[in-house]
Amino acid sequence: MTEIKQLQDFATQVRRDILRMIHAVSSGHPGGSLGAADFVTALYQNIMDQSPSDFTMEAKGEDVFYLSNGHTSAMWYSILARSGYFPIAELGTFRKINSRLQGHPTTAEGLEGIRVASGSLGQGLSVAIGHAQAKKLDGDNHIVYTLHGDGELDEGQIWEAAMYAGAKKVDKLISTIDYNKKQIDGPTDVVMNLGDLGAKWEAFGWHVLQMNGNDMSDILKVMAEAKAATGKGKPILVLMHTQMGYGVDFMMGDHKWHGTAPSDQQLADALAQLPETLGDY
Repeated sequence: MTEIKQLQDFATQVRRDILRMIHAVSSGHPGGSLGAADFVTALYQNIMDQSPSDFTMEAKGEDVFYLSNGHTSAMWYSILARSGYFPIAELGTFRKINSRLQGHPTTAEGLEGIRVASGSLGQGLSVAIGHAQAKKLDGDNHIVYTLHGDGELDEGQIWEAAMYAGAKKVDKLISTIDYNKKQIDGPTDVVMNLGDLGAKWEAFGWHVLQMNGNDMSDILKVMAEAKAATGKGKPILVLMHTQMGYGVDFMMGDHKWHGTAPSDQQLADALAQLPETLGDY
């Protein structure tokens, strides 16, 4: 089995987890979770240098990932569990009372892999910049990665952080925008037209790359380019083109699935399109 096929199979199982977790409690955000599953799978299974068996908040001597659009938590929890951070069976507690797997990631429950509460949109980039600068002060050459929703860019704090990172040459930072052009209220160009995103980030002093976030080969290729561009005086921005709801035909490209749980029949129809590859929890 090729490495690409292994990563694709992993992402397919993550998509099954996402749908089953959200359906079980009739609550959650499947659209963006399904769309970003390939990218975050690649991060944890191929790209990042990280230590699930020796998790610390400081993450000294390893790469770090911050999920800024924390409402896609089902995707992240699945990948963390299947990467060895906590038991896979715990996915069955998603969004339940006293669960460590809250709807938005938090630190109070002590869940391995989570370093900051997220989901209050716009804050993740600021946190990541701070961690990247701390690593530089510590002489740690590892990279800080982030993921953001395109709708999240409506938050002003993102642009303050972007300006700061460019001005201060925070160059061990790779931030990715899930550019599916959909947010909870509709298409991004209708809710708040984002214009030429690549040009905007370049104007703030970032090195900008673009990739297909639902093509595993392209993810690995472009992220290798991003990694090679670190340490050269500019933060890196990857504009990642995806489809909301990717992998499920009736969800793909539809903003209505941003925060809607599937019914029993919809779950069955969706799972029929996603073969069980690693075993359901």
